Amino acid sequence: MSSFFYLLFYCFGGVTINTKGKSDEALINEEIRVKELLVISASGEKLGVISKDSALDMAYQDGLDLVLVSPDSNPPVAKIMDYSKYRFEQQKRLKEQKKKQKVIEVKEIQFTPTTDTHDFDTKVRKINDFIAHGNKVKVTLKFQRGRGRMAMHDDLCIDIINKIIEALGDTISVEAQPKQEGRNYYAIVVPKKEKK
Repeated sequence: MSSFFYLLFYCFGGVTINTKGKSDEALINEEIRVKELLVISASGEKLGVISKDSALDMAYQDGLDLVLVSPDSNPPVAKIMDYSKYRFEQQKRLKEQKKKQKVIEVKEIQFTPTTDTHDFDTKVRKINDFIAHGNKVKVTLKFQRGRGRMAMHDDLCIDIINKIIEALGDTISVEAQPKQEGRNYYAIVVPKKEKK
């Protein structure tokens, strides 16, 4: 029976339940539940702390909305604005930001201590191709089974990775210097930033 009263309280008590988790949407007009707000006019002028009802009347007179922009401040801050235009501008700005974001992938090219000259040159060309497309590349010196003893010679392994880095030329910068990872060794190279 108590769950029935709980349901009645929330259905008829004017309290809304957000079943989808916290929303990114701002509260507008009658959705705002506080009695007093610091109100900012559409032109950006501070109107002071006034009741929600008075602020709503002001917004409706201008054909605009009352939008809660800072619910956590004391008192909460609301602005009079055209909410649909505001949302449109926000979505447009987000789309522009997404277009400008460049996704940098980390590619991996594996070498072995016994990689022959032809494979070595092919792999170096592939790394340069990834670098030309703006990607990071993890250069891994991988040891096959039975050849793990070679991995114990740090200097030899680091020399091999440095030889690979040297073969890449001046189009790259070394982001992570050669180091050991388990039995293997690796370095991370990135496109060289142009000096402005």
